[in-house]
Amino acid sequence: MYEGTRIPSPCPTILEVDPLRHDLDDILTVNFGPNHPSTHGVLRLVLELDGERVAGLRAVIGYLHTGFEKTMEQKTYWKGITYPERIDYLSYQANELVFVLAIEKLLDLEVPAKAQWMRMCLSELNRIHSHLVWLGTSALEIGAISMFWYAFRERDMILDLFEMVTGVRMHTRYFQVGGLAEDIPAGFYEQARAAVKRMPKAVDEYEALLDRNKIWLERTKGVGLLSADDALRLGQSGPMLRASGVDWDLRRATPYLLYDEVDFEVPVYPNGDVYDRYKVHMDEMRQSARIVGQCIDRLEELAGSPWIADDRKVVLPPREELHTSMESLIHHFKIVTEGYRVPEGEVYVAIESARGECGCSLVSDGGPKPWRVKFRAPSFAALQATATCARDCLIADLIAVAASLDPVMGDVDR
Repeated sequence: MYEGTRIPSPCPTILEVDPLRHDLDDILTVNFGPNHPSTHGVLRLVLELDGERVAGLRAVIGYLHTGFEKTMEQKTYWKGITYPERIDYLSYQANELVFVLAIEKLLDLEVPAKAQWMRMCLSELNRIHSHLVWLGTSALEIGAISMFWYAFRERDMILDLFEMVTGVRMHTRYFQVGGLAEDIPAGFYEQARAAVKRMPKAVDEYEALLDRNKIWLERTKGVGLLSADDALRLGQSGPMLRASGVDWDLRRATPYLLYDEVDFEVPVYPNGDVYDRYKVHMDEMRQSARIVGQCIDRLEELAGSPWIADDRKVVLPPREELHTSMESLIHHFKIVTEGYRVPEGEVYVAIESARGECGCSLVSDGGPKPWRVKFRAPSFAALQATATCARDCLIADLIAVAASLDPVMGDVDR
């Protein structure tokens, strides 16, 4: 680690060339991105190089601007659920969950226990999915191509579970206000148990490939340093914060759903380098598999229990009623076309996504559409640390540093 702070001054997100350390005549300005596979999305890094060493850096965002939040303000709450998933397209269940939780908080709606356990189960499976994509692509960029295929093998196993439950592999819209879109299908528990039994062994295999690999260690250990104090000052959360030695996880610090009823550990590492961020991701996959196993145990005990609230003001009538009840058919039509009204108020709900604190600030004026929607995107906060982590690193090390931040650019630009 380092003493003091490495956050650039006066602007913490821009590393300016120090004329006392570098000959300005030797500085070469180059673009790293925005169309570059190692930027993990449409990110542009303007680099000022002194030889192969990074002397200055500026991250330029906005190339993937989607306007999701403003679009959601023009949609009813019922129709808006499809948009958060596409903000962070790797941790889509987390974004969908936080939006649904915010609506339910404004409605003061009680959600059945079965739905809460299933939400936890899928959220943790989605955390594993996101970490696998991060691991495979990050290792590939450093030259470990085999790691990519192994990680995506297990990722496909997770996506098969999503497809079994929701009918699609990504962007599921399975979390509904009041509970779940459908009951849990037959065969899910057995297949999910097989997946969580496989995951710890798979993570052991990943570490066997990388932990004693000399190239991997040289490219990750002592690279991209971020101290605990600097991480806190830069608003970091999730693996970025815990790899810098700060023991903070919203699932344990401010439990939501039923996380206070499951046993799990929060991985924390002290060095704040690329290697420790990698180790946090590895341990989190083990812990997520552990949580999923406990969720399945509780879900099996709740067989036959309701999976969505019985509040016809916000919940669609059961599909079988549409064939026999005109009132149910009209009610279904009105919710889908006009939406339901949410009491006037303002809430902020935060959860622990794969990248850290994912928050939704929601303001209602009492109508069927949100007056204001704003997401607290952990990827956006992570990019604030780019200049600090990349200080004095080599251009080759910048690949590993940028990957270790785990940014998803849809989450940044929104």
